[in-house]
Amino acid sequence: MTFVVTAAAIAATGTVLSTVAQVQAGKAAEEAAEIAAEEQRIAAQNEELKRREELNRVLASNILSQAVSGIDSTGSRKSLALKTTRTISGSESFEGLKSRLMQDSTILQGKTAKSMANMQAAASLLQGAGSLASDINTIKTT
Repeated sequence: MTFVVTAAAIAATGTVLSTVAQVQAGKAAEEAAEIAAEEQRIAAQNEELKRREELNRVLASNILSQAVSGIDSTGSRKSLALKTTRTISGSESFEGLKSRLMQDSTILQGKTAKSMANMQAAASLLQGAGSLASDINTIKTT
């Protein structure tokens, strides 16, 4: 009978440890996703900074070339510069939205992984509880 009790205790311990490991794996997946999203956010900020620096260089170059050429910056050239700036601003807005959507998707994947791990842990507990109940009945009959 001692052997049966020991076996039941080992089985119950194994179930609990498996459950804890699954929950921890889910937490780790969620944390990894949050770190990846933060890295994506930082990379997106760097890319935006690079694009703005390039835009500033181009605009400064255009202004300098117009000044050197003696071209007046009023009228149609000013309208063209304004239109270019608006187009670039729209592109920047799209890139920002795309970046935020990628970050949100990464975080959602982490949360989904955590939820799945929690469900697997619950399933392991239920399965282990069934086995434990069966083991207890075996112990009672011997």
